[in-house]
Amino acid sequence: MKWRIIAVCVLAAGLATPGLTYAEHTRYWRQSDASDFEKGTANGVAIRSDGKLMPAPQFNPLSDPDLAYIWELRFDSRGRLYAAGGPNAKVVRLDETGKATTVFESTELAAQAITFDAKDNLYVGTSPDGKVYKVTPDGQKSVFFDPKTKYIWALAIDKQGDVFVGTGDKGDVFAVSPSGKGGVFYESNERHARSLAFDSKGDLLIGTEPNGLILRVQVDHKTAEEIPSAGTSFVIYETSKKEVTSLSEDASGNLYAASIGEKSRSTGPTVPLQLTPQQAQPIVTSQGAATLTITQGVSQGGPTVAPLTYFASATGGAEVVKISRDGSPQTLWTSREDLAFSTGLSPSGKLLLGTGNKGSIIELEGNDVYSTIAKSASEQVTSLVEGAGGKMFVATANPGKIFTLGPGYTSDGTFESDTFDTKIFSHWGRVTWWGENGAAQGKVAFYVRSGNTSSPEKNWSPWAGPYKDPNGVAVNCPPARFAQWKAVFLDTDGGGAPSISWVSLAYQPKNVAPVIEDIAVQDPGIRVQGFAPQPVGPGALMNVQLRMPQRAGAFSPAPMTAEAMVKPSKVEVPPQGFEDKGYESVLWGAHDDNDDDLVFTIYYRGEGEKNWRLLKDKITQHYYSWDTTTMPDGAYYLKIVASDSPSNPSDEALSDERESDRLEVANTPPRIANLRAESHSPSEMISFEGVSAAGALARAQYSVDSSDWQVVFPVGLLSDSPKQNYQIQLTKLAPGEHTVAVQISDRFDNTTSAKVTFTVSGSEK
Repeated sequence: MKWRIIAVCVLAAGLATPGLTYAEHTRYWRQSDASDFEKGTANGVAIRSDGKLMPAPQFNPLSDPDLAYIWELRFDSRGRLYAAGGPNAKVVRLDETGKATTVFESTELAAQAITFDAKDNLYVGTSPDGKVYKVTPDGQKSVFFDPKTKYIWALAIDKQGDVFVGTGDKGDVFAVSPSGKGGVFYESNERHARSLAFDSKGDLLIGTEPNGLILRVQVDHKTAEEIPSAGTSFVIYETSKKEVTSLSEDASGNLYAASIGEKSRSTGPTVPLQLTPQQAQPIVTSQGAATLTITQGVSQGGPTVAPLTYFASATGGAEVVKISRDGSPQTLWTSREDLAFSTGLSPSGKLLLGTGNKGSIIELEGNDVYSTIAKSASEQVTSLVEGAGGKMFVATANPGKIFTLGPGYTSDGTFESDTFDTKIFSHWGRVTWWGENGAAQGKVAFYVRSGNTSSPEKNWSPWAGPYKDPNGVAVNCPPARFAQWKAVFLDTDGGGAPSISWVSLAYQPKNVAPVIEDIAVQDPGIRVQGFAPQPVGPGALMNVQLRMPQRAGAFSPAPMTAEAMVKPSKVEVPPQGFEDKGYESVLWGAHDDNDDDLVFTIYYRGEGEKNWRLLKDKITQHYYSWDTTTMPDGAYYLKIVASDSPSNPSDEALSDERESDRLEVANTPPRIANLRAESHSPSEMISFEGVSAAGALARAQYSVDSSDWQVVFPVGLLSDSPKQNYQIQLTKLAPGEHTVAVQISDRFDNTTSAKVTFTVSGSEK
């Protein structure tokens, strides 16, 4: 298992685990997996899902045909590239330089699909309320077929020249003969026949919405004059997503299907909004997870205003499945965030995905490995087609542009890492890395820069480098809080493309003093100890709730990170408190920004004294209890000193100290004075004085002839003085001798008892 470790501290010299090297204060910023690299900026560099950086194929702009979105690219038999999109349902032809010439335009909002027959007749499907148009090689345009449906999603043409039209919102597929005669070929019972393709046997493949079905329908041809009819149909796969956006088959007959969107539990139809002559309204041109909304305004008495297009945020993610010739499915790729709008096969046979809404191209490597090989400035990649010479052509939407991909790798591709925050002013050490195919032989150069702002755009040091030795080179960057590295791929041709698997930058934060955050002195008579089972039964200590420091970071639960598993956690389990007379306890919170081990020393001094005396040293936990019976009664203060000496040389160790609030030690019990019994017929009056050396008395009680204790209040009712007078009036006592016991306690639970014996005469009944 590979652990992603950032800024790991060192345990001790000689202790090491794969990817971790420990030395006090020396730390390593290490990046080694895709989640690390995806935070950076790739320019001509592919980020693989298994945590490698590699040169990406060349990705260059070819044309900006002034379209808001491009839905489909196609080549004619002469190798000329055509692009269909909108607004105003436009199709353009591009020359080798990328110059666009309009070959078709209509009043519908979008040219959704295009295809060519063997004679280079262009067929254009428009939406919404669209038609299938035919454009001859000499530019003659005519309505070829009107399916009388809301949407035309896909066009496909077979070897006989029959055109198949995938539509919505009834999900019908139409077949049209070369003469223009057409009709319903297949009713899918879905809302939309979203994508079409032919397999190697000539059967029609249909991808649907909203149940994400992939159907195979046998095509029966009767005569050249008649439209084909549907034979046996079979669902070859039901995807886990809502809408099948793309179907592609490779030379071996394997089918690749991309689907998007979370399936809805609702079975009711989705009704798209319509344009009205009175005002602009949105038109929903897809019922799938990725909804394209086109807002077109109509000016009063004037021309139509150009539409504004965008993709609404889709939910449910995407998946790509491979269906082998024997019908067995295999999930190749899934994503919760990216949406797969298009697929295409590269010249090397790898499947490419055009995604949104980040405008990325993903290449599936196999074995659950994939790479993000290009990112456009547009939001969606909508079409991928292979051209001559191993070059791929890419179309995008929002905005609509056309790019070329490949065939070679990008020269001087760069990758800039995310900015790293050490949290503390730091000195920089060596940058090391590891890779394959020449990454260690000068095919990759590294640069490092540093600064004291979170953004490297301004006022950082210039890039230091190049560094070409992967075994480690000391970087020439000024000490600072933040750092960033950059990799440049120098040679991407000879001996295969190099790759980078991990990068590590050593740094040493400046030692800073620890901080004692807060001190919590407990009530008298509480003993604190580590978490451990306590005995039960007679003599067992009673648990009490402890007063915790306000910033008790030391007692917070530790996250289960790789570092915590390698290095013992410094986070303590909160201690337990128990009643134990004569004990005093203190808890404190402390932290060290260097993550150093800390040792604590506790001093005390009496109120009015100047000198601090040692109470306890070499404490590693964040609490301490002691027996106060060895100390004179009085008021005291504690001072806690934290030192990072266990992790630093003696001449570099730093410390912090903090004084506690006033605390009192009082182990001397109060005393009872002038206890006496006086007869006041028909009752007896017991009087006594309570005197405390530890402040106000807390309570008093009495017992007559060993009966239950009863509370007695002082004269004046309030126990707010160290000296109190008490009177107890007893009535209805039987004649004879009686004993009254009295007991007083101070607020430290020090207790004193006394008794008085007296005789009640027979006449005092």
